[in-house]
Amino acid sequence: MEVAEPESGIEGSMKHPDHDLDPSVQFLPASDEKKLEKRSLSLRTMLLIGLVVLASVTTLIVTLLVCNFHLRTGEKIRKVFSGSMTIASQRFTDSYEDSNSRQFKELASQVSKQMKDIYNNVPLLSRYYISSTIQAFSESSNDSVVAYYLSEFSVPESQLSAVDEAIRSTEQIGALRKSRRVNLEHKPTNTLLIYSMMSGAVDARFINSSLNSHYMESHHSHPGKTGIIQSPGFPDTPYFPNMYTEWQLRADPNHRVQLEFIAVDLEDDCRNDFIRVYDSLVPTESQVITEECGNITPNKKLVFLSSGNVMLVTLVTNEEKNFPGFRAQYSQVAAEIPGCGGKLTGMKGTFTSPGFSSHYPPQIQCVWDIEVSTGKQVMLNFSRFSMHEPGQSPKNCTKDYVEINSNRMCGSQPTNKVHVFESSKLTVKFFSDMSYVDEGFFAQFEAYDPHHFCPGRFQCDNRVCIDSKLQCDGYNDCEDMSDEKDCVCEEFYFRCKNGLCKPKHFFCDGVDDCGDNTDEENCGHCEAGQVDCRNGRCVSEQKKCDGHNDCGDGTDESECAKAIVLSCSEFTFKCKNEECISKQNPRCDGEKDCDDGSDEADCDCGTVPYKSSRIVGGEIAGEGEWPWQVSLHLKGEGHVCGASIISNSWIITAAHCIHETNRYSQAEQWEVYLGLHTQGESNTWTVQKSVKQIICHPAYNPVSFNHDIALMKLDSSVIFNQYIWPICLPSATRVLPVGQSVWISGWGKTREHGNLATVLHKAEVRIINDTVCHQLMGDDISPGMICAGLLTGGVDACQGDSGGPMSYMDPGSKRSFLVGVVSWGEGCGQREKPGIYTRVTKYRNWIREKTGHPLGS
Repeated sequence: MEVAEPESGIEGSMKHPDHDLDPSVQFLPASDEKKLEKRSLSLRTMLLIGLVVLASVTTLIVTLLVCNFHLRTGEKIRKVFSGSMTIASQRFTDSYEDSNSRQFKELASQVSKQMKDIYNNVPLLSRYYISSTIQAFSESSNDSVVAYYLSEFSVPESQLSAVDEAIRSTEQIGALRKSRRVNLEHKPTNTLLIYSMMSGAVDARFINSSLNSHYMESHHSHPGKTGIIQSPGFPDTPYFPNMYTEWQLRADPNHRVQLEFIAVDLEDDCRNDFIRVYDSLVPTESQVITEECGNITPNKKLVFLSSGNVMLVTLVTNEEKNFPGFRAQYSQVAAEIPGCGGKLTGMKGTFTSPGFSSHYPPQIQCVWDIEVSTGKQVMLNFSRFSMHEPGQSPKNCTKDYVEINSNRMCGSQPTNKVHVFESSKLTVKFFSDMSYVDEGFFAQFEAYDPHHFCPGRFQCDNRVCIDSKLQCDGYNDCEDMSDEKDCVCEEFYFRCKNGLCKPKHFFCDGVDDCGDNTDEENCGHCEAGQVDCRNGRCVSEQKKCDGHNDCGDGTDESECAKAIVLSCSEFTFKCKNEECISKQNPRCDGEKDCDDGSDEADCDCGTVPYKSSRIVGGEIAGEGEWPWQVSLHLKGEGHVCGASIISNSWIITAAHCIHETNRYSQAEQWEVYLGLHTQGESNTWTVQKSVKQIICHPAYNPVSFNHDIALMKLDSSVIFNQYIWPICLPSATRVLPVGQSVWISGWGKTREHGNLATVLHKAEVRIINDTVCHQLMGDDISPGMICAGLLTGGVDACQGDSGGPMSYMDPGSKRSFLVGVVSWGEGCGQREKPGIYTRVTKYRNWIREKTGHPLGS
């Protein structure tokens, strides 16, 4: 786009159809300073001027000292505002889409001059105003023209807020012009009738002085056709550093722009590299539809709609960590969205937010009037509800919301909640404002008998219905605790002093689950105020982290910021220099604890790069979310087990996967799939490998499943990427407290007698107390096993998940550690039957010996 006015200090868009970016072009660069012309002067004249200047400077200095010694001129800050305005006196023509056309330039020049007049009417703005440029035009609903502009100011820091307020006042000036239609004949013929003016400061990241390239494209969608936009070079080369890129998208009148992201692969930190989509043709903050960064996979549906017939997509990058970028497709859809409001009748039915299951558009409102049969009342359930927006609290829904009989809801809503209303009629309103959209909701209404309105379910005191299985399970499912009142504590639950029943695996887990600390009392043999040492001794809590080994085994110094050197034992971490330290979990925690730094060596693992047995009761995992996950196939039989990547040549699985398939020594029968997300659907990132060597633990017992661990060596090294990455192995001192959340993942069966999952699933479970595990599963639990699950059932690993990872993410380092290998269990997801996993910490030395993995000690 060319500059609308020659005198403008804001440079227009530079088109680079061949992606050859010009590094001299900046997005919204500062105005050029005027250069002074040099002239030769006579010596006498120069001396005379010098005396005059010296006298003037002296006078000025004295005046400043006398008037105000502390008065200083504040440093001026460059401020850029973007916005739009409707020009009622113009009709839109196709030529206004072409920034090189004569019609575009003429109208742009008129609008720029009139904007200057608007700012000059506000004394504060006229003082700091530099220039304006018109970036684009579009048509409004009444065939008039919408102009999109950028305006630049140079403002003292002390005046920033005052200028922001003054800019808001210009919107009122624009509105006043609309009321002067009767006087139009008295105005000059080149005066435009402007109204609906809107302005806002441009995000500071767009005006970064380091941005050295600007690339722009414009596209107009056509009926029944889909177009593609993508970052320069995608996917073969990374996007350029320090670049601002924009794509202006348009649709025909009475249509919306629909944008669907096919792939997004950017740096994780949105402060560095980010995509922003606007419901405008300039980056106006009040019209941001979404902001995206990191790695977003195809299973996460990212589809957005405009409120009108224009949309702007922007990409800003910094100088570091350049990634492949993104690809998206655009099209146009009718402006009217089916199902937005109406009358709903009958015994039951469903309705959704506009555009569900993609994102609803900005600036839309729908009203549903629900009416059921006389004598019945309305029950409403939101099986999906997600309406989040920055700056909005679920307690104060002022932006995007659903309103039911004057009560507003936003944020998230539990899917097991049923809203009951004492009426046969109900009004539901949906509203979205100008910025930030979400997935919305899927709702079901049903008529019920007011005398039996929770058939087959538990009725909470707040008239919410929940599944009867959730009653007395130790969780506040009703949100008013009514499902946990007057409960009889079953065998595997304990009673708190306040009468609540809690699962025994909550006992002594370091969390006050009862609410009165009953579950955390008398948890050790030591008295209150003492530390329970792992060797059985008791020492005062005052001796914790004092730099001395008071316990004798380092327990009192194991959870401190600074580790101390101890005699080596089963409780200590051995550094490469043979020193042993007290810190409990020092490996790869981001802090150097060993003097030789060996605790932080070879820690390029356990993170999702660039972000930059089946699971019962789980959910679909994001593509690339578990890059260490492996699918093991027997040739001709498909997926049979999972595994985890620990290096570019080795993976870990369960020994029973090898023995049960009678392939112990036949490595050539196995196929290894890395970077796989959906079974049977390989993509660019999927790698298939053969197996060169299989090593099962020599003490593996196929009857008891003790020592259920095996290693596989790949036939060749794999190259790591964002979908293939190793998981960290824990040190021997890695301790997971009871109740700690961990993750399991795999393609196993989604229910006990069901089929294998096609798409990778994940589920969150909790570490269960060894004593409780023995009580539940008998004496088959060995020190090499670890229990995890939910005693209430419903979430577990199952057939097909065997050999897969149980991972723990350290909250400090944000690294994931392989703490368990899916081994065995009784059924899948059964109540009070947790899953059993191989405890990896017990086998780390064996793993190091067989693979040469640089584990440390």
